[in-house]
Amino acid sequence: MADKRMTHEEVIAELSSGMTIGIGGWGSRRKPMSLVRAILRSELTDLTVVTYGGPDAGLLCAAGKVRRLVYGFVSLDSIALDPHFRAVRQAGSIEVTEYDEGMLQWGLYAAGIRVPFLPTRAGLGSDVMTVNPELKTVKDPYGDEELVAVPAIHLDAALVHMNRADQHGNAQFLGPDPYFDDLYCMAADRAYVSCEKIVPTAEMSANAHPATMKISRLMVRGVVEAPNGAHFTSCVPDYGRDEKFQREYATAAGDPATWGEFTRRYLSGNEDDYQRAVAQRKTEEVSA
Repeated sequence: MADKRMTHEEVIAELSSGMTIGIGGWGSRRKPMSLVRAILRSELTDLTVVTYGGPDAGLLCAAGKVRRLVYGFVSLDSIALDPHFRAVRQAGSIEVTEYDEGMLQWGLYAAGIRVPFLPTRAGLGSDVMTVNPELKTVKDPYGDEELVAVPAIHLDAALVHMNRADQHGNAQFLGPDPYFDDLYCMAADRAYVSCEKIVPTAEMSANAHPATMKISRLMVRGVVEAPNGAHFTSCVPDYGRDEKFQREYATAAGDPATWGEFTRRYLSGNEDDYQRAVAQRKTEEVSA
């Protein structure tokens, strides 16, 4: 079996401007933030980003990387809206596709099983149909019910973060929810997994139920070992969300000068620099 270990930089080198990129996780939970930060450092632009959004969407929008955002929501969980997303949405500076959460799931699943659409009742009788006039309805061929035809959401690449993975790309979640990371991988031409730790395959099956190995190596092109790579989102049970850092992020986003300082401190270097800055911040908190 192939050794699929890669660096952040090697993953980003396989992406290109204009791609449709799916980002796994859910709100401010288990986001592949180290890969998002690698995109921030890159020349990539004009991206279509598909996400149950959190700070991934906010940071990429703030950096001017996003042309179109496809989402079921964009939230920081304990903070209702990501402030960078709110700013670009209110300004109308990016294209958006706003779906019901289940519709987004259905679109990814349709792409994963290679069908052009899947029918659903979600969206009927709501403004989802108004703000997405391209959506069509279909009639049940076995009856007369009218249903929404959710189009397949095909991804050029998917980025997800998991608790554990092996060098071949099998990946495992250990928290309470897999979210829809497997659907992102199924819907993509190429899927890349970052993880807290790369371990032997046998260790994954020995320490948790096989059902937690939600992502198969057959879906994955590359795997990146990225300890604390979901920070500042949660990666339960390895760590929870860094609420203090998240508040600092949200506060900084509201003021250009403060955001500039935040960017200089945390986002101006590579991933090692980021992790050192986060560790230094925690040391300063203890000393205060």
